[in-house]
Amino acid sequence: MFEDSLQELDRRHLIHPVSNFREHQKKGVTVLKSADGVWLTDIKGNRLLDAFAGLWCVNVGYGQQSIVDVAAKQMSELPYATGYFGFGSVPAIELAAKLVELTPSSLEHVYFTLGGSDAVESAIRYITYYHEATGQHQKKHYIALDRGYHGSLTTGAGLTALRVFHENFRVPLPTQHHISCPYLYRSPFQNDPDGLIAASVKELTDKVESLGAENVAAFFCEPVVGSGGVIVPPKGWLKAMENTCRSLGILFVVDEVITGLGRTGPLFACESEDVKPDLLTMAKGLTSGYVPMGAVMMSDRIYSGIADGPRVSSIVGHGQTYSAHPVSAAVGLEVIRLYTEGGILANAQSVAPYFEAGLTALKDHPLVGDTRQKGLLGAVELVADKETKRPFDPALKLSERIGSIGYENGLVFRAFSDNILGFAPALTYTARNFEELFQRLQKTLDHVHDLAAVRMAMGG
Repeated sequence: MFEDSLQELDRRHLIHPVSNFREHQKKGVTVLKSADGVWLTDIKGNRLLDAFAGLWCVNVGYGQQSIVDVAAKQMSELPYATGYFGFGSVPAIELAAKLVELTPSSLEHVYFTLGGSDAVESAIRYITYYHEATGQHQKKHYIALDRGYHGSLTTGAGLTALRVFHENFRVPLPTQHHISCPYLYRSPFQNDPDGLIAASVKELTDKVESLGAENVAAFFCEPVVGSGGVIVPPKGWLKAMENTCRSLGILFVVDEVITGLGRTGPLFACESEDVKPDLLTMAKGLTSGYVPMGAVMMSDRIYSGIADGPRVSSIVGHGQTYSAHPVSAAVGLEVIRLYTEGGILANAQSVAPYFEAGLTALKDHPLVGDTRQKGLLGAVELVADKETKRPFDPALKLSERIGSIGYENGLVFRAFSDNILGFAPALTYTARNFEELFQRLQKTLDHVHDLAAVRMAMGG
């Protein structure tokens, strides 16, 4: 009866993010009750292996008591402190200093947000202010990647290049542009990574030249395209895009909301190619999802341009009530301690080969066209024909079917609408956890392959 009551209350009142309102009301909510380590338990008592870290974010796993203790202590001492009027708090100041220490050397200043979407929005606002303050009033155009995701707020949703975030929202804006995603599997350069990098450089250069470099504010990209299907660019791509932005005189912004804090191997994905962006956004792994928090890191050049513009005495009119929240900051500090002193980052690096091997082995499955991975971020792309890479017809709603079958097999992952399966296991996974993950995933894929509708779609 309690579950029935929750279902009805949810249908009547709770709006879920990125959902079909009526379809959700028809299907009903799946209520999660508890979690421990890498396991979730729903209200019916089903125990589920979480292979997606909540929403790419619970990097340190569930139930880390030290995080709970730190949050409770901070709540009892100072549950809230505004950053307005010159006020601050010890954990926020210490976390800012710690992030400057850990991120690329180009980044010296931090603005705290509530999450990733508003980190991107804040970055755009600061970039706009910077160009205005430095007399570059015409720099109003932004470039991002097809399939890229930069949040779902008013401006960032236009940089995002996924149709669902545009439909009926009147974005992208005329000043927002996109170039091709570095998608090796579905490009003419599948066996020529350097060719793909060169093509990306040329496309960005051509786009900037067509708009006029004097009119382009910035280029945004993810080191690994996340919600667009976990697209892993070839090594060297990120550095090449940075160099191109430098030569063209436009700002280079790296969105590490998903990839930051150990997800791809190093603490930040920029480290793997010695990339030093003008701005960097982060969230998710910053507090491991235990409390809301995001951040924008910026270079001293951007900070000084804003601070020392023609109206030095001006207040910079951007802020949020919960920016630099002391409880979130305290949690962030403890999460970073767990990554470093607690050995979680080292664990992730040590078990990544199990993840890579498990994904690679799946390429032999009749449904699997491609697998890709960087650190503990990966994907499996399903196709109706392995030779031609023909995708399944969207009318089959395969992603919904495979998500449900996976749940029945005690496995939680991301089933994208274009039949790409996304995985982001916690950085605390063990070899045994990966063994369980791939056993359950194999069973799920076999079940899906045996469906009559799927067999028919594959020509069987």
